[in-house]
Amino acid sequence: MKIGMIQSPVTASKEANLANAEQAIARAAADGADIAVLPEMFNCPYYNAAFVANAEPADGESVARLRAAAAQNGVYLVGGSIPLLEEGHIYNASFVFDRAGRLLAVHKKVHLFDIAIDGGQVFQESATFTAGDAVTVFDTEFGKMGLCICFDFRFPELARLMALEGARCIFVPAAFNMTTGPAHWELMFRQRAVDNQLFTVGVAPARSYKGYVSYANSMAVSPWGDIIYRAEEKPATAAQLGIAAQETGLPVVLVSDGRLLEHNLKGRGYEQVWLEKQLAAHGLTSHRQAFLLSVDETGNTYCIPKKGASA
Repeated sequence: MKIGMIQSPVTASKEANLANAEQAIARAAADGADIAVLPEMFNCPYYNAAFVANAEPADGESVARLRAAAAQNGVYLVGGSIPLLEEGHIYNASFVFDRAGRLLAVHKKVHLFDIAIDGGQVFQESATFTAGDAVTVFDTEFGKMGLCICFDFRFPELARLMALEGARCIFVPAAFNMTTGPAHWELMFRQRAVDNQLFTVGVAPARSYKGYVSYANSMAVSPWGDIIYRAEEKPATAAQLGIAAQETGLPVVLVSDGRLLEHNLKGRGYEQVWLEKQLAAHGLTSHRQAFLLSVDETGNTYCIPKKGASA
């Protein structure tokens, strides 16, 4: 699976932002991206008055153009986020489309960003937005994917719930600032990836020093905690990131009581179906008896626990 991480600039013009997103999606697709990802609030500046001025319904222009861009370019599209107007409320919402432009998911930001740091960032999303209340996981040809928005990722319970629902990668449209970004952006993406043994992908706006200043540094991290790709502060359309499809991950071997029972070294990843077959074939019912070990390129191993199994 190849991902186009679109770290785009955001201007005061919705039309310019939408046109820039369309062009970036097309470039990512041309570079071979399977999934294109836009940043949080890609269609308007990040401040409350702009959220109100640019709020639109689900059948509005922004969603229509995202849907068309996905279909025209044959890519999955995680449409960053926009201010969604729904039944008198405004939500910070992300729309996901498949390669044909069909809607796969809508995530409404659950944890609103209210912050007041002495000498640092001050912001109050709750002055405008209403909070969502759902865990969002969607299906693709590459397996299940998780989705949350920016401040949602601060809460490890939400990432864990997505992992338990089968997410193999969590996408995070975000707009960390220059106070929290340098301190916690990399730390959180690596921590969530390692804790849940999945990939994490965060996409932020390019940095501008007019108004709200985005930390940028869009990032992808492996389940081992390695940074696969990291942008800097400037605009970037990155299809350089390579994540394999259903075989995502490193080769695995099944071990019980110190004995090698089976191996899958010709494959490139952890397959739940493969594991279940091996457990059944050897009469093993839990990871008290069997351990799935991932083998890296240097021969080092680490345990990948089976979801729901007792330790």
